[in-house]
Amino acid sequence: MSKFPTDLSDDIIDNLRAEYKNESVRSFSPELEEILHKPVPVLDHGFVRVIDYMGTDASIVQAARVSYGIGTKKAQEDKGLINYLMRHNHTTPFEMCELKLHVKLPIFVMRQWVRHRTANINEYSARYSILGNEFYLPEIDQIARQSDSNRQGKSENAMEPIQAQEILDAIAGVQKDAYEKYSHLLDDMALTREIARTLLPIGIYTEMYWKIDLHNLLHFLKLRTDSHAQYEIRCYANVILDIVKKWVPYTYDAFVNYRQKAVSLPHHCINLINRALGGEKISQENSGLSKGEWQEFTKIFPLDK
Repeated sequence: MSKFPTDLSDDIIDNLRAEYKNESVRSFSPELEEILHKPVPVLDHGFVRVIDYMGTDASIVQAARVSYGIGTKKAQEDKGLINYLMRHNHTTPFEMCELKLHVKLPIFVMRQWVRHRTANINEYSARYSILGNEFYLPEIDQIARQSDSNRQGKSENAMEPIQAQEILDAIAGVQKDAYEKYSHLLDDMALTREIARTLLPIGIYTEMYWKIDLHNLLHFLKLRTDSHAQYEIRCYANVILDIVKKWVPYTYDAFVNYRQKAVSLPHHCINLINRALGGEKISQENSGLSKGEWQEFTKIFPLDK
Protein backbone atom coordinates (compact mmCIF):
# COMPACT_ATOMS: atom_id res chain seq x y z
CA MET A 1 0.00 0.00 0.00
CA SER A 2 1.52 3.25 -1.11
CA LYS A 3 2.25 6.03 1.36
CA PHE A 4 1.02 9.54 0.70
CA PRO A 5 2.10 12.67 2.60
CA THR A 6 -1.31 12.77 4.28
CA ASP A 7 -1.08 9.19 5.55
CA LEU A 8 -1.01 8.81 9.32
CA SER A 9 0.26 5.80 11.21
CA ASP A 10 -2.07 3.97 13.59
CA ASP A 11 -0.04 5.27 16.57
CA ILE A 12 -0.40 8.89 15.43
CA ILE A 13 -4.13 8.44 14.83
CA ASP A 14 -4.63 6.87 18.26
CA ASN A 15 -2.68 9.67 19.95
CA LEU A 16 -4.67 12.36 18.13
CA ARG A 17 -7.92 10.63 19.02
CA ALA A 18 -6.95 10.44 22.70
CA GLU A 19 -5.90 14.09 22.75
CA TYR A 20 -8.81 15.66 20.90
CA LYS A 21 -11.72 13.29 21.41
CA ASN A 22 -15.04 15.05 22.18
CA GLU A 23 -13.49 18.53 22.35
CA SER A 24 -15.45 19.75 19.32
CA VAL A 25 -18.91 21.26 19.78
CA ARG A 26 -19.96 20.30 16.25
CA SER A 27 -22.28 17.38 15.47
CA PHE A 28 -20.16 14.30 16.17
CA SER A 29 -20.27 10.65 15.01
CA PRO A 30 -18.44 8.39 17.50
CA GLU A 31 -18.51 5.34 15.19
CA LEU A 32 -17.09 7.27 12.26
CA GLU A 33 -14.40 8.81 14.45
CA GLU A 34 -13.22 5.30 15.27
CA ILE A 35 -12.37 4.56 11.62
CA LEU A 36 -11.16 8.04 10.64
CA HIS A 37 -7.99 7.79 8.48
CA LYS A 38 -8.01 3.98 8.70
CA PRO A 39 -8.00 2.27 5.26
CA VAL A 40 -10.68 -0.34 4.60
CA PRO A 41 -9.30 -2.86 2.03
CA VAL A 42 -11.13 -3.27 -1.28
CA LEU A 43 -10.20 -5.69 -4.11
CA ASP A 44 -6.56 -6.81 -4.20
CA HIS A 45 -4.69 -3.51 -3.68
CA GLY A 46 -7.41 -0.90 -3.12
CA PHE A 47 -8.88 0.83 -0.11
CA VAL A 48 -11.39 3.40 1.09
CA ARG A 49 -10.33 5.76 3.87
CA VAL A 50 -12.51 8.37 5.59
CA ILE A 51 -10.56 11.64 5.74
CA ASP A 52 -13.20 13.98 7.13
CA TYR A 53 -16.95 14.49 7.48
CA MET A 54 -19.41 17.23 8.27
CA GLY A 55 -22.76 16.67 9.98
CA THR A 56 -24.73 13.69 11.28
CA ASP A 57 -28.36 12.60 11.39
CA ALA A 58 -28.90 15.46 13.84
CA SER A 59 -27.73 17.97 11.20
CA ILE A 60 -30.34 16.69 8.76
CA VAL A 61 -33.08 17.02 11.38
CA GLN A 62 -31.83 20.48 12.36
CA ALA A 63 -31.89 21.68 8.75
CA ALA A 64 -35.36 20.25 8.15
CA ARG A 65 -36.76 22.01 11.21
CA VAL A 66 -34.67 25.15 10.70
CA SER A 67 -33.98 25.04 14.43
CA TYR A 68 -30.94 25.59 16.63
CA GLY A 69 -28.96 23.12 18.65
CA ILE A 70 -29.19 19.34 18.86
CA GLY A 71 -31.67 17.09 20.59
CA THR A 72 -34.70 19.36 20.40
CA LYS A 73 -36.86 16.30 19.72
CA LYS A 74 -36.88 12.71 20.90
CA ALA A 75 -34.71 10.27 18.96
CA GLN A 76 -37.72 8.36 17.65
CA GLU A 77 -39.22 11.58 16.30
CA ASP A 78 -35.90 12.41 14.61
CA LYS A 79 -35.88 8.99 12.99
CA GLY A 80 -39.47 9.45 11.84
CA LEU A 81 -38.66 12.82 10.31
CA ILE A 82 -35.70 11.40 8.37
CA ASN A 83 -37.94 8.59 7.10
CA TYR A 84 -40.47 11.19 5.99
CA LEU A 85 -37.83 13.25 4.19
CA MET A 86 -36.49 10.19 2.38
CA ARG A 87 -39.96 8.87 1.55
CA HIS A 88 -41.11 12.15 0.02
CA ASN A 89 -37.82 13.03 -1.72
CA HIS A 90 -37.07 16.14 0.34
CA THR A 91 -33.40 16.21 -0.59
CA THR A 92 -31.93 19.49 0.63
CA PRO A 93 -31.62 18.52 4.34
CA PHE A 94 -29.37 15.62 3.30
CA GLU A 95 -27.12 18.06 1.44
CA MET A 96 -26.14 19.53 4.83
CA CYS A 97 -23.87 16.52 5.46
CA GLU A 98 -20.63 15.88 3.58
CA LEU A 99 -18.07 13.07 3.44
CA LYS A 100 -14.46 13.20 2.22
CA LEU A 101 -12.80 9.94 1.22
CA HIS A 102 -9.36 8.85 0.10
CA VAL A 103 -9.82 6.02 -2.41
CA LYS A 104 -7.33 3.74 -4.12
CA LEU A 105 -8.85 2.01 -7.13
CA PRO A 106 -8.12 0.69 -10.64
CA ILE A 107 -8.32 3.31 -13.39
CA PHE A 108 -11.20 1.55 -15.17
CA VAL A 109 -13.25 1.78 -11.93
CA MET A 110 -12.21 5.42 -11.62
CA ARG A 111 -13.60 6.11 -15.09
CA GLN A 112 -16.98 4.71 -14.02
CA TRP A 113 -16.81 6.61 -10.73
CA VAL A 114 -16.31 10.06 -12.27
CA ARG A 115 -19.55 9.69 -14.22
CA HIS A 116 -21.06 10.95 -10.95
CA ARG A 117 -20.32 14.63 -11.49
CA THR A 118 -21.81 16.00 -8.26
CA ALA A 119 -18.64 15.60 -6.19
CA ASN A 120 -15.33 17.39 -5.68
CA ILE A 121 -12.39 15.30 -6.85
CA ASN A 122 -8.61 15.42 -7.00
CA GLU A 123 -6.76 12.48 -8.56
CA TYR A 124 -3.15 11.33 -8.36
CA SER A 125 -1.39 12.72 -11.44
CA ALA A 126 0.81 10.48 -13.56
CA ARG A 127 2.09 13.62 -15.31
CA TYR A 128 3.88 14.69 -12.14
CA SER A 129 4.40 11.40 -10.30
CA ILE A 130 5.31 7.82 -11.16
CA LEU A 131 2.56 5.25 -10.81
CA GLY A 132 3.29 2.25 -8.61
CA ASN A 133 3.57 -1.28 -9.95
CA GLU A 134 0.14 -2.35 -8.71
CA PHE A 135 -2.49 -3.73 -11.07
CA TYR A 136 -5.91 -5.18 -10.49
CA LEU A 137 -6.07 -8.90 -11.22
CA PRO A 138 -9.59 -10.34 -11.01
CA GLU A 139 -10.39 -13.33 -8.86
CA ILE A 140 -10.79 -16.48 -10.91
CA ASP A 141 -14.53 -16.69 -10.24
CA GLN A 142 -14.97 -13.26 -11.87
CA ILE A 143 -13.69 -14.57 -15.20
CA ALA A 144 -16.71 -15.18 -17.42
CA ARG A 145 -17.86 -14.90 -21.01
CA GLN A 146 -19.70 -11.87 -22.34
CA SER A 147 -23.46 -12.05 -21.84
CA ASP A 148 -25.49 -12.70 -25.01
CA SER A 149 -28.31 -10.42 -23.80
CA ASN A 150 -26.46 -7.67 -21.93
CA ARG A 151 -23.81 -5.66 -23.75
CA GLN A 152 -22.46 -4.30 -20.45
CA GLY A 153 -22.44 -7.53 -18.48
CA LYS A 154 -21.06 -11.01 -18.24
CA SER A 155 -22.72 -14.38 -18.58
CA GLU A 156 -23.84 -16.14 -15.41
CA ASN A 157 -22.12 -19.31 -16.58
CA ALA A 158 -18.66 -19.68 -15.06
CA MET A 159 -15.73 -20.35 -17.35
CA GLU A 160 -13.78 -23.58 -17.08
CA PRO A 161 -11.02 -23.17 -14.42
CA ILE A 162 -8.19 -24.08 -16.81
CA GLN A 163 -9.36 -21.52 -19.38
CA ALA A 164 -9.99 -18.89 -16.68
CA GLN A 165 -6.47 -19.35 -15.34
CA GLU A 166 -5.04 -19.02 -18.85
CA ILE A 167 -6.86 -15.68 -19.18
CA LEU A 168 -5.58 -14.48 -15.79
CA ASP A 169 -2.03 -15.41 -16.77
CA ALA A 170 -2.40 -13.46 -20.02
CA ILE A 171 -3.69 -10.37 -18.20
CA ALA A 172 -0.90 -10.55 -15.62
CA GLY A 173 1.69 -11.00 -18.38
CA VAL A 174 0.54 -7.90 -20.27
CA GLN A 175 0.54 -5.87 -17.05
CA LYS A 176 4.06 -6.98 -16.14
CA ASP A 177 5.39 -6.28 -19.63
CA ALA A 178 3.73 -2.87 -19.77
CA TYR A 179 5.18 -1.75 -16.45
CA GLU A 180 8.66 -2.93 -17.39
CA LYS A 181 8.50 -0.87 -20.62
CA TYR A 182 7.07 2.09 -18.67
CA SER A 183 10.00 1.94 -16.24
CA HIS A 184 12.48 1.59 -19.13
CA LEU A 185 11.13 4.70 -20.86
CA LEU A 186 11.34 6.69 -17.63
CA ASP A 187 14.65 5.46 -16.28
CA ASP A 188 16.69 4.65 -19.38
CA MET A 189 15.19 6.87 -22.06
CA ALA A 190 14.37 9.90 -19.86
CA LEU A 191 10.94 10.15 -21.50
CA THR A 192 8.42 12.56 -19.99
CA ARG A 193 6.04 10.98 -17.51
CA GLU A 194 3.00 12.30 -19.35
CA ILE A 195 3.94 10.30 -22.46
CA ALA A 196 5.33 7.22 -20.74
CA ARG A 197 2.04 6.68 -18.90
CA THR A 198 0.23 6.05 -22.19
CA LEU A 199 1.68 2.52 -22.16
CA LEU A 200 -0.10 1.50 -18.99
CA PRO A 201 -3.29 -0.61 -19.01
CA ILE A 202 -6.41 0.68 -17.25
CA GLY A 203 -6.07 -2.05 -14.62
CA ILE A 204 -3.32 -0.06 -12.88
CA TYR A 205 -4.24 1.56 -9.57
CA THR A 206 -4.70 5.28 -9.06
CA GLU A 207 -5.76 7.30 -6.00
CA MET A 208 -8.09 10.21 -5.38
CA TYR A 209 -9.68 12.42 -2.77
CA TRP A 210 -13.45 12.49 -3.25
CA LYS A 211 -15.81 14.83 -1.35
CA ILE A 212 -19.57 14.67 -1.78
CA ASP A 213 -22.72 15.67 0.06
CA LEU A 214 -24.94 12.96 1.51
CA HIS A 215 -27.83 13.43 -0.92
CA ASN A 216 -25.61 12.86 -3.96
CA LEU A 217 -23.70 10.10 -2.18
CA LEU A 218 -26.94 8.17 -1.68
CA HIS A 219 -27.68 8.53 -5.40
CA PHE A 220 -24.22 7.10 -6.14
CA LEU A 221 -24.87 4.19 -3.76
CA LYS A 222 -28.32 3.49 -5.20
CA LEU A 223 -26.78 2.96 -8.65
CA ARG A 224 -23.48 1.37 -7.71
CA THR A 225 -24.70 -1.16 -5.12
CA ASP A 226 -27.27 -2.43 -7.62
CA SER A 227 -26.73 -5.96 -8.92
CA HIS A 228 -26.44 -4.60 -12.47
CA ALA A 229 -23.40 -2.46 -11.59
CA GLN A 230 -19.98 -3.90 -12.39
CA TYR A 231 -18.63 -6.13 -9.64
CA GLU A 232 -15.53 -4.07 -8.93
CA ILE A 233 -17.30 -0.75 -8.34
CA ARG A 234 -19.95 -2.59 -6.29
CA CYS A 235 -17.18 -3.69 -3.93
CA TYR A 236 -16.27 -0.04 -3.28
CA ALA A 237 -19.91 1.05 -3.04
CA ASN A 238 -20.68 -1.63 -0.44
CA VAL A 239 -17.75 -0.48 1.71
CA ILE A 240 -18.96 3.12 1.49
CA LEU A 241 -22.51 2.04 2.33
CA ASP A 242 -21.16 0.48 5.54
CA ILE A 243 -19.41 3.79 6.29
CA VAL A 244 -22.74 5.60 5.83
CA LYS A 245 -24.32 3.14 8.28
CA LYS A 246 -21.75 4.12 10.91
CA TRP A 247 -22.00 7.84 10.12
CA VAL A 248 -25.76 8.45 9.80
CA PRO A 249 -27.60 5.30 10.96
CA TYR A 250 -31.12 6.77 10.72
CA THR A 251 -30.45 7.95 7.18
CA TYR A 252 -28.93 4.57 6.31
CA ASP A 253 -32.08 2.73 7.45
CA ALA A 254 -34.31 5.14 5.53
CA PHE A 255 -32.15 4.82 2.41
CA VAL A 256 -32.21 1.01 2.43
CA ASN A 257 -35.97 0.93 3.02
CA TYR A 258 -37.15 3.70 0.68
CA ARG A 259 -34.44 3.78 -2.00
CA GLN A 260 -32.02 0.89 -2.25
CA LYS A 261 -34.52 -1.95 -1.82
CA ALA A 262 -37.58 -0.08 -3.04
CA VAL A 263 -39.08 -0.12 -6.54
CA SER A 264 -40.59 2.70 -8.54
CA LEU A 265 -43.72 1.88 -10.53
CA PRO A 266 -45.14 3.82 -13.48
CA HIS A 267 -48.86 4.54 -13.46
CA HIS A 268 -49.80 1.82 -15.96
CA CYS A 269 -48.10 -0.85 -13.80
CA ILE A 270 -50.06 0.31 -10.77
CA ASN A 271 -53.19 -0.13 -12.89
CA LEU A 272 -52.11 -3.70 -13.72
CA ILE A 273 -51.78 -4.52 -10.02
CA ASN A 274 -55.23 -3.04 -9.35
CA ARG A 275 -56.67 -5.12 -12.19
CA ALA A 276 -55.07 -8.26 -10.75
CA LEU A 277 -56.40 -7.45 -7.28
CA GLY A 278 -59.85 -7.14 -8.88
CA GLY A 279 -59.60 -10.73 -10.07
CA GLU A 280 -58.52 -10.20 -13.69
CA LYS A 281 -55.97 -12.60 -15.17
CA ILE A 282 -53.05 -10.47 -16.35
CA SER A 283 -50.71 -11.61 -19.12
CA GLN A 284 -48.20 -9.87 -21.31
CA GLU A 285 -50.71 -9.90 -24.16
CA ASN A 286 -53.30 -7.85 -22.27
CA SER A 287 -50.87 -5.82 -20.17
CA GLY A 288 -49.73 -3.41 -22.86
CA LEU A 289 -46.11 -3.97 -21.81
CA SER A 290 -43.22 -4.89 -24.07
CA LYS A 291 -41.43 -8.19 -23.51
CA GLY A 292 -38.63 -6.48 -21.60
CA GLU A 293 -41.04 -4.44 -19.47
CA TRP A 294 -43.09 -7.55 -18.71
CA GLN A 295 -40.02 -9.49 -17.61
CA GLU A 296 -38.95 -6.67 -15.29
CA PHE A 297 -42.49 -6.25 -13.91
CA THR A 298 -43.16 -9.96 -13.26
CA LYS A 299 -39.76 -10.38 -11.63
CA ILE A 300 -41.10 -8.17 -8.83
CA PHE A 301 -44.81 -9.00 -9.12
CA PRO A 302 -45.23 -12.54 -10.54
CA LEU A 303 -48.78 -12.02 -11.83
CA ASP A 304 -48.30 -14.71 -14.48
CA LYS A 305 -48.11 -17.49 -11.89
